[in-house]
Amino acid sequence: MKFFGLQKLTLLDYPEKTAATVFLSSCDFRCPFCHNAAQLDDDSSLIRKSDVIDFLKKRQNILDGVCISGGEPLLHDDIGDFIREIKNLGFDVKLDTNGQNPALLKRLAENNFIDYVAMDIKSSLQNYGKAVGIENFNTCQIEESADFLLKGAIPYEFRTTVVRELHESNDFHLIGQRWSGAASYFLQSFKDSDGVLSKNLTAYSVTQMNKFCDILRTYNINANLRE
Repeated sequence: MKFFGLQKLTLLDYPEKTAATVFLSSCDFRCPFCHNAAQLDDDSSLIRKSDVIDFLKKRQNILDGVCISGGEPLLHDDIGDFIREIKNLGFDVKLDTNGQNPALLKRLAENNFIDYVAMDIKSSLQNYGKAVGIENFNTCQIEESADFLLKGAIPYEFRTTVVRELHESNDFHLIGQRWSGAASYFLQSFKDSDGVLSKNLTAYSVTQMNKFCDILRTYNINANLRE
């Protein structure tokens, strides 16, 4: 397991909790709008697991939880051992995932290793390949993960980063039809930066983003904007 970074305090990433965020390296997607391009193929570890654990020991009874993000955390088969150490320190655990490893996601949830999941829905299934940068992408694993969360076995949210060049209104109709009834769905506007994988991408206006939320709501989805 390779550790790319540690954010020592976040009030935004874990709903209603003070938390730290751990970033793991490597990802199996190549989303054009990705802000963490440096982590995609990086096999180095900028910090040690022991440093992370030592920090968390000092934050017991101060922080409520730990967010595990990436890259893609579920690429690391030994993530369960790491989470066990965190849980033994008394922290709740939030997992960020792209949904490509439903078997490991289910195992972690069923073993009560994770308390909250944020899963990215990159686009409608019909346009998923374009959104993740992989031609002829098979969405079966994405659907399995999302369907598992939709059953409500663990608190969750779905989220989509919306990019003008990749998304249009029909994508949100298709998403709504496929995952009708989702308990929590956030749309967030693309924000350009030097680290974005592809250049010349742009964001929609807030007005249009609200219209996309309205589309999702017609399918009984609790949709909101996130800054």
